[in-house]
Amino acid sequence: MPDYHLPLLPGEKYHVLSRAVGNEKLFRNGGNYAFFLARYIKHISPVADTYCYCLLPNHFHCIVKIKEEAQLERHFHEVKYNKQFSPELLPEFVMERFSNLLNSYAKAYNKMYNRKGALFIDYLRRKQIESDEQFRATVYYIHNNPVHHGYCIDLSKWKWSSYSVMRSNEPAWLLRPEVLDWFGGIKGFEDYHSGPGLDL
Repeated sequence: MPDYHLPLLPGEKYHVLSRAVGNEKLFRNGGNYAFFLARYIKHISPVADTYCYCLLPNHFHCIVKIKEEAQLERHFHEVKYNKQFSPELLPEFVMERFSNLLNSYAKAYNKMYNRKGALFIDYLRRKQIESDEQFRATVYYIHNNPVHHGYCIDLSKWKWSSYSVMRSNEPAWLLRPEVLDWFGGIKGFEDYHSGPGLDL
């Protein structure tokens, strides 16, 4: 099960996810999805690279690789210029970036829809990815999530995931070559996604 307290360490890979409170939705229209991705890139790209993602009406998933310590230290000095740096501060610093993402999106969402209160049910759930097979299975799980939850019958039809991005030649902000390499190329990626996947 994902852990609420697992530290996000430099150079490590994690499956991270969060969901809306109760029966609320995180995304009501295409504009909400696009706005969230823009905020995600703004807040998370300085501290983590992203392998894949999927946004659904009431929750989201992604796999990230936390940047190396030297890169995180540079960003730390950019945003915490009046604070002394220590490597022990980095997990908290990375989590603060995710918190800023969720908080900034929630504030904009609440203002847009004239609502109040928490939007996300919890801070952030995460699970470290420790093997190649776990990585492949998690990528599949994330891309297949819209089918699993009944939002579509063909995962290639869900607009708000990285599945189609992986099969495209268009420029991408994701670690697409690295993901495809894990599957042995685009054919292996497609073949794996056409199968039943593996239990996580």
